[in-house]
Amino acid sequence: MVQNTPRIGITRDLRTGSGAPAFGEAALASLGGLAWEWLAEDVTAITPEIAARYDALCVNLPRVPAASVVRPDCRLRIVARHGVGYDSVDVAALTRAGIVLTNTPTAVRRPVATSAITYVLALAQKLRVKDALTRRGRWNARTDHMGQGLTGKVLGIVGAGSIGQETLRLARVFDLRLLAADPYVDAATVAACGAELVAFDTLLRRADFVVVTCLLTEETRHLIGAAEFALMKPTAYLVNVARGPIVDEAALIAALRAGAIAGAGLDVFEQEPVDPGNPLLAMDNTIVSPHALCWTDECFAAIATSALSGIADALAGRRPRFVVNPEVLAAPRVAAWLTEG
Repeated sequence: MVQNTPRIGITRDLRTGSGAPAFGEAALASLGGLAWEWLAEDVTAITPEIAARYDALCVNLPRVPAASVVRPDCRLRIVARHGVGYDSVDVAALTRAGIVLTNTPTAVRRPVATSAITYVLALAQKLRVKDALTRRGRWNARTDHMGQGLTGKVLGIVGAGSIGQETLRLARVFDLRLLAADPYVDAATVAACGAELVAFDTLLRRADFVVVTCLLTEETRHLIGAAEFALMKPTAYLVNVARGPIVDEAALIAALRAGAIAGAGLDVFEQEPVDPGNPLLAMDNTIVSPHALCWTDECFAAIATSALSGIADALAGRRPRFVVNPEVLAAPRVAAWLTEG
């Protein structure tokens, strides 16, 4: 009887300091009464032992490497990524093992877009500098740190997928001129958001704010490096709310030190958690956050509801809504439990 009872595990990094779900209790109703538990251990990667213990996992920060799903006692039916990115998961390995991977693209669309706009506003208004002036008793120095209005400025989105398009829609209210660069999105889709589809190099040359919202893939790793910073205006800002390795961090540090660009807003880093000695943390022309600027009660509740609903669907024999590796649905292992397509 116990063997037939599905086991659902949620990684412990989704708990608050008091042990409560960071996404709130209400989202748990999406499981439809199925029992769940926190993983017994704090892990940076899902182990084969964990994969042998659970039928479903809701995973936030821990990686899911190939080694976690290769043993014959692997029990997993589904891994639900708590968020939109899945670069921390070996998708091919899960597909070979007959394990469904889901993410939550619609749940993070507005929150991440809002965080991108937050950075644009904070950089334009020189919020970090003015906060420091106030705290240091340098009130009268404020005239030396004038911000810039956004009317007529150019905002360029690198990656015009779901989040990029939402960012463009939010940005329209500020009367910015909007550009987007994305080889996989057509001009009509971008135009519907009030933007112009342009070549990547053109965007870098014209934009006052370069906002990175694309997925991390082998194609986009270090997409922005020394050559790209050399194309940007010295008055331009970089905002990255996607993934750290999309930007060559050493090249970014060099560009900021040399004044090749005006500043940066970074929610993500090449190494996370970020090294306390990282030069970016000491720069006055950067604003940083711990890959969590979009984290709000609303955001986390929506993400968890989406992820846990997918788990409930899979354990009931239904196809989850947001399957990252749809080819796995034809695998014999999946066909054994998938009763509703």
